[in-house]
Amino acid sequence: MTSNPAPVDYGFRLDSPDLDKGTLNHPGTVRVDKIYTLSQALIVKTFGKVNSAVLERIRAILQELTAS
Repeated sequence: MTSNPAPVDYGFRLDSPDLDKGTLNHPGTVRVDKIYTLSQALIVKTFGKVNSAVLERIRAILQELTAS
């Protein structure tokens, strides 16, 4: 996720109502085409949890990206 709300091909806007837990200070963009690995040791705090509809949307875009 990025705080840059610019539209991207394999991404979508995320707002606080899209979260089951937590809030966002401002809208952001989920970039499904940008997958990163992050060590758990670097995680300082959790600021939210996306709802099931957002998670399903991410899965659908991933399937689209990996389908050949």
